[in-house]
Amino acid sequence: MKTFLTAERSEQERVSPDTRRLRLFSGSSNLSLAQEIADYLGISVGPRVCKRFADGELYLQIQQSIRGCDVFLVQPTCAPVNDNLMELMIMVDACKRASARQITAVIPYFGYARADRKTAGRESITAKLTANLLVTSGVDRVLAMDLHSAQIQGYFDIPCDHIYGSPVLVDYLSTKNLGEIVVVSPDVGGVARARAFAKQMNDAPLAIIDKRRAAHNVSESLTVIGDVIGKTAIVIDDMIDTGGTIYAGARLLREQGAKRVIACASHPVFSPPALERLSETGLFEEVVVTNSIPLQEERSFPQLKVLSVANMLGEAIWRIHEESSVSSMFRN
Repeated sequence: MKTFLTAERSEQERVSPDTRRLRLFSGSSNLSLAQEIADYLGISVGPRVCKRFADGELYLQIQQSIRGCDVFLVQPTCAPVNDNLMELMIMVDACKRASARQITAVIPYFGYARADRKTAGRESITAKLTANLLVTSGVDRVLAMDLHSAQIQGYFDIPCDHIYGSPVLVDYLSTKNLGEIVVVSPDVGGVARARAFAKQMNDAPLAIIDKRRAAHNVSESLTVIGDVIGKTAIVIDDMIDTGGTIYAGARLLREQGAKRVIACASHPVFSPPALERLSETGLFEEVVVTNSIPLQEERSFPQLKVLSVANMLGEAIWRIHEESSVSSMFRN
């Protein structure tokens, strides 16, 4: 039986009338991921022209007919966030004016997701603003992966399919000899995510790092709640930005007797000084992430392992196109 991790579309599926109404285009932020998704679906990434005028304004043209088609636009809104977000909205507008039947924004990484609520007076809820901008641009549906918080789905006044990178991470970890493991949440806010991940890891025990944050991108880990002595600690989070939270947590886990520490996250944001922290000798045995955000060669380090989510996204795209269940991909 085919799974979304390993399957490839058959020749019959590639030439079916429905497939001929499926169009996939990529923004500039992650061309390689879009190509992998297209390979899984057995189609080509659609041609387009994208350039900048002398004053920095963006010009974009779709270069094939999409009238009456289901159009999927792959564009994680990673850094530079504003440029990639604007490019996505321009692509949506171009497709809308070209009479596409349905436009789905495939956003493996959703920028501004951490600004999902007000924590002080006179702040913007930028995640909601971003959702409003996308809806206004003409998007009919959003396919996102590992949103920072579940309520962001409700910020869209259109259907939003939320999928998870955890099956790809679990599939990889299951091939390794990890010994006795414990799944660790790097903060209290990530407990639900860690609990779900621990369940997928054969109901592994759970530990929590009690953390207090002094300022943005600055964290202080205080203690570990749970038994980690002599175990392989798998620290799971949705993203790694500066690496401060997961770095402090890993040091604490080592001090508390963890035998090995493996960091797992869907989104490798890797803002400075993340690379220096994650590559510190003797701290992390491995840092496992996905290709939701592209990583250049110079941002690699020996402990880094990048897994592809292309098949999973491709399967979700296929199911949306066929109007079948996306959530059933994750029931097991």
